[in-house]
Amino acid sequence: MKLANRIVADPDTCSGHPRIEGTRIRVSNILGWLATGMSPADIAQEYPYVSEADVRAALEFAAATVDAAPVAAE
Repeated sequence: MKLANRIVADPDTCSGHPRIEGTRIRVSNILGWLATGMSPADIAQEYPYVSEADVRAALEFAAATVDAAPVAAE
């Protein structure tokens, strides 16, 4: 199932977690790498089958997903 530009999910690959189309790189992997300080260019260099556009797509997907589910304030 195509979830967004470059982002797909199916139950037979990566347990259905959103991932970069054509790879087994999950959106959560990319977010984790960015959180540790890697730049999109660093990720693309370390994982040549992932482009900087893929990294941007993962960020766009994550932002849209977080915004779609309200979090109750305490």
